[in-house]
Amino acid sequence: MIILVLVVVTALAFDFTNGFHDTGNAMATSIATGALKPKIAVALSAVLNVVGAFLSIAVAAAIAKDLVDQSVVTLPLIFCGLVGGITWNLLTWLLGLPSSSSHALIGGLIGAVIAAVGMHGVLWTGVASKVVIPAVLSPVIAGSVAALGTWLVYRSTRRVSARNRQDGFRWGQVASASLVSLAHGTNDAQKTMGVIFLALIAHGSVKGSDDVPVWVILACGLAIGLGTYIGGWRVIRTLGKGLVEIESPQGMAAEAASAAVILASSHFGYSLSTTHVATGSILGSGVGKPGAAVRWGVAGRMVVAWLLTLPSAAVVGAVTYGVAHLIGGAAGVGVVFVGMLALAGFMAYRARATLVNADNVNEEWEGGVAPASASVHAGV
Repeated sequence: MIILVLVVVTALAFDFTNGFHDTGNAMATSIATGALKPKIAVALSAVLNVVGAFLSIAVAAAIAKDLVDQSVVTLPLIFCGLVGGITWNLLTWLLGLPSSSSHALIGGLIGAVIAAVGMHGVLWTGVASKVVIPAVLSPVIAGSVAALGTWLVYRSTRRVSARNRQDGFRWGQVASASLVSLAHGTNDAQKTMGVIFLALIAHGSVKGSDDVPVWVILACGLAIGLGTYIGGWRVIRTLGKGLVEIESPQGMAAEAASAAVILASSHFGYSLSTTHVATGSILGSGVGKPGAAVRWGVAGRMVVAWLLTLPSAAVVGAVTYGVAHLIGGAAGVGVVFVGMLALAGFMAYRARATLVNADNVNEEWEGGVAPASASVHAGV
């Protein structure tokens, strides 16, 4: 029971990091264009994330049943997978890189399973169909939709002054950003629900055929909502200012494209990366606007982080499982838990060096310099 409690607490901690890491997916462009004030944006996003968590459990079922063999899952294994996801989330947050919380979590679980029982413990067909293929296709689809939408918007309003166009699309941007927040809660909160459900199955509290308990849905919704309200300002800055100098029409097109792709994936149970979708949409909005400048160097660094997410989180999951298994029992899990807290504390300390917050998140981007530079080093 002690290990189960630690697993649930760690899962909700991951959900919290998911919230502040992914706030920018919904609200970065609205903040960048001034459609919403920063603190209002994250508060609105937090509420809608909580609401979205109650709309579907298809992704939670995929996490719990389609990616790893339930018969080999143990509580220490799940715990170490979560540590892998949290570690990658905190590292990429510190560097200001919008990476996938979903892939970090799945990578951590896969690494822990492989360390525990070998490759056969992973359902590779499910990983390919539910994770890898959507990861490749989703940013391309979202980017294409956003590019077309942006081109149509500017084409149809070419006789409208730039100022009037900007003002006219701000309310539409608020609505589309709200829809992305709702979609994010529908997709991302479910991933932690699925992990806690796996833990309850391993503990014997529920059966694999049962529904996800209501208390799990509520706890995960509140955790991701609180994380969203805290606001991952570094990642918001990268998405809102680092990729494209964005205007309201672009922001609305990007957010509408993101919401459509995320909601469709939630309906079909795909464990989609909302970060990949949002980034693809923002890049598409830059491609679709005549004369817009896209910082492809920043985008390239983000893609590198995407490629490293699954294997890096898997390595952390595998190593921490090895440590926990070597020590054994609750003591092994406790040692890993303390190590995770120490690492999180160190990253939080480094983040205090130079803060990015609601007051400076919209400062002008310094050319192609990544936000991990000395001028904007770290912070929530």
